[in-house]
Amino acid sequence: MRKLLASLAITVGAVGVAHAEEIEGDPAAGQELAGTCAACHGQEGISPSASFPHLAGQQASYLAKQIMDIRDGNREVPQMAGQVDDYSDQDAWDVAAFYAEQDANIGQADDEAELLARGEALYRGGDMAKGIPSCAACHTPTGEGIGSAVYPGLAGQFPDYTVSTLQDFAAGERANDPNNVMRDIAAKMSDADMQAVANYLYGLHD
Repeated sequence: MRKLLASLAITVGAVGVAHAEEIEGDPAAGQELAGTCAACHGQEGISPSASFPHLAGQQASYLAKQIMDIRDGNREVPQMAGQVDDYSDQDAWDVAAFYAEQDANIGQADDEAELLARGEALYRGGDMAKGIPSCAACHTPTGEGIGSAVYPGLAGQFPDYTVSTLQDFAAGERANDPNNVMRDIAAKMSDADMQAVANYLYGLHD
């Protein structure tokens, strides 16, 4: 299911397409370009370190957008400095296509009952009292994301990485989310909320 490159969509999917015209990626060309990515993200996109995200199974549209945003200075990632400066749009889509074809990581959530229950509740139903919407509405019940809306897959991602990303959105340190969607949501989440959702996502899979 993760390989259906039409996942993780917020019905405002046109937003993602507005950032960059979709290009058909060549996975074989992408694999060659991705050779330099392996040290941090693993040979097939399963990262050996929680400091770097898993890319395997990610929505191609989302990953291509992130590569181009980093290249164009719309998203600052110090560890990526200079890595994609010379990428063309086609290069970005090729690399994205390669990783999208790989099997996504399958993690093991901490099964502490209260933590797991809170994470599931937030992911599937949100928290009306805090104004937090359901994560599943945009990232799908299985966490695979929606490619047509440029919404990323989240299932199996390292909890530390998910938490740090949410914290960056909450602080406004990451601001390449269309219409401030993630900044608005993350700002309403406590650290405990972030930890709970991140843990639940780590063990979520098809």
